[in-house]
Amino acid sequence: MAYAVKDINLAPAGKLKIEWAAANMPVLAKIGEEFEKNKPLKGLRIAVSVHVEAKTAWLAKTLVKGGAEVSLTGCNPLSTQDDVAAALAAEGMQIFAVHGADPETYVGHLRQALAIKPHLIIDDGGDFAQLLHTTEKHLTTDLIGGSEETTTGVKRLKILEQEGKLLYPAIAVNDARCKHLFDNRFGTGQSVWTSIMTLTNLVVAGKTVVVNGFGMCGKGVALRAAGLGARVVVTEIDPVKACEALMEGYEVMNMDQAAAEGDVFCTVTGCRDVITNEHFPKMKDGVILCNAGHFDVEINLNQLAASSKSINIVRPNIQAYEQLDGRRIHILAEGRLVNLAGGDGHPAEIMDMSFALQAMSVLYLAQIGKTLKPGVYNLPAEIDDRVASLLLEHKKRSIDVLTPEQAYYLDNWDLEMIEN
Repeated sequence: MAYAVKDINLAPAGKLKIEWAAANMPVLAKIGEEFEKNKPLKGLRIAVSVHVEAKTAWLAKTLVKGGAEVSLTGCNPLSTQDDVAAALAAEGMQIFAVHGADPETYVGHLRQALAIKPHLIIDDGGDFAQLLHTTEKHLTTDLIGGSEETTTGVKRLKILEQEGKLLYPAIAVNDARCKHLFDNRFGTGQSVWTSIMTLTNLVVAGKTVVVNGFGMCGKGVALRAAGLGARVVVTEIDPVKACEALMEGYEVMNMDQAAAEGDVFCTVTGCRDVITNEHFPKMKDGVILCNAGHFDVEINLNQLAASSKSINIVRPNIQAYEQLDGRRIHILAEGRLVNLAGGDGHPAEIMDMSFALQAMSVLYLAQIGKTLKPGVYNLPAEIDDRVASLLLEHKKRSIDVLTPEQAYYLDNWDLEMIEN
């Protein structure tokens, strides 16, 4: 099949979503104009595994403008928006994504997307990478390289690299400045709280919010919680990040201590078993738990279910786990990415920068990928600078430029010049 979507008749609604996103993604639009004019991706097959929603659709359409054949699938079974998937299918794109797909169907869709034998891949969380290094190795024969969108996926790739098993060059787009500074911090911060507030319809001000993990995403979640009037507690395993959280004005404690304090918990660590049966018995009645890490393993839901006498849906995307003592522990979006499984994900303007980086990363690999050995590579700084410059240009903002003398001063050790 050219596509696998829930209902092709949902396409008109998805088309409107894509148009709204596109109208608010000017940097990617500018790159799309250049792609359409020059067709730098002509003849290339690109497989994409990213959350299937409107901003991703605009990225996929941009790659098509560049001349590429694109196949698209999701990277999380609960983040797919069926109307957006239908809209892309109606336009003739190869897309394999259904909201709520069971594990077998989800992996099947990944395999269908890879079946084009891609020259290039865009991965989000490393699902493509896992298949291409195990059951689908035969699909790497034409592979030039790939790019990775998120922290979890980059970690997976670096492990493969360290073990000498990585099969292709991979660009760590997640580590680019325009990605982790804006997407991970401001994008995650806003989209997580937009989803929590929409799902619960509860006030944030006055509540105690526990943020598990103080990486870039955790910093964004904590920042926005504080801005909404919450008391913020941070848990960490890294003493330096814990000190940073203290100096940002947040309270710091271990999870055993925080378990009894929080009204809302948000895990943002990229690790498993952050909240477990060691913590559930200490939590308040009515507590709200959610996850903003890539996989649904940060809150141990199997342990929570085992300690519960009933599990009920109390609002859309909210499950109440009633404990033997009558306390209710609420889980948002089944413990999956709350901002995507329970909302629309990052704002369009944020994803404009991130997906502009992805488009330029694909172009970079298309141009020089065959000269690179398997490994994890940083995105060239000039691509970061170009994306930021395009955004400033769109906003009609200008910045200063070093004079030749200033550039020389910064780049050279010249005692006479320094003294003068």
